[in-house]
Amino acid sequence: MLGAIVGDIVGSVYEWHNIKTKEFPLFREGCRFTDDTVMTCAVAEALMNGGKKDDFIDAMKKYGRMYPNAGYGGRFRTWLFSEDREPYNSFGNGSAMRVSPCAWLMDCGFCARTGMWPSNGRALAQLSAEVTHNHPEGVLGAMATADAIFLSRYYFGGYCGDYEDPINNDPEECKRRIKEHIEQEYGYDLSKTLDEIRPSYGFEATCQGSVPQAIIAFLESTDFEDAIRNAVSLGGDSDTIAAIAGSIAEPAYGIPEWIKDKAISYLDEPLRDVLRRWRKFIRNGGYLPLY
Repeated sequence: MLGAIVGDIVGSVYEWHNIKTKEFPLFREGCRFTDDTVMTCAVAEALMNGGKKDDFIDAMKKYGRMYPNAGYGGRFRTWLFSEDREPYNSFGNGSAMRVSPCAWLMDCGFCARTGMWPSNGRALAQLSAEVTHNHPEGVLGAMATADAIFLSRYYFGGYCGDYEDPINNDPEECKRRIKEHIEQEYGYDLSKTLDEIRPSYGFEATCQGSVPQAIIAFLESTDFEDAIRNAVSLGGDSDTIAAIAGSIAEPAYGIPEWIKDKAISYLDEPLRDVLRRWRKFIRNGGYLPLY
């Protein structure tokens, strides 16, 4: 979850002023949290409140109205400030930027013991999307992101268990398996390199136009900071691409303490409180990463 917040804050100053390089100050004047952070925290609170449909709707409307100027898309903003509780068939990347808490409720140990996917986090990822982004591509983007985060936790965490030898000492093999799963399960083309994407890539706020690029930013990374730099360097919807890439990179690499501390310093007390409660929540469920 914090990986998404870091990516959002770092990318916030480049969303409308794209850069096409990895050479930039990670935190600079003008950085702030945006709707990506607010809605990620809303999803976390919804899960802590029970993870039902109404919990997601209530939390999104609560936090969205607390932070009315966070930079929401037009249709989401209209939904947010209305009394309407029905979805509006969006396939925007908002469903993917906010989904990361759901992936932390998927039980790596269960998967290691049984060889089966844990259904709970996947179902929650789908529901977290469907309350607004119920277009098939909106759901697809959220679930692909959640799967990538879960597999990052699973492979990099060394959970392979009884069914195969752990591969957490082989980052490239971990990434190869994540890539293979996302391509086969969701049909995303992850074959292009960042250098091939970067020159012609422009602003794209759909799931299908930004989630694959964010996953590639992670796949080409060497550490957490590099994943964020990769994502921002593509241009486009920089804060959201970096939020998605950061959410996948967090369980793979961990987040350096100085980056954690700096990112948290941008948050106000209500959002910090969500982070504190969330960490306690997943610790009690045994979902914390091994790093």
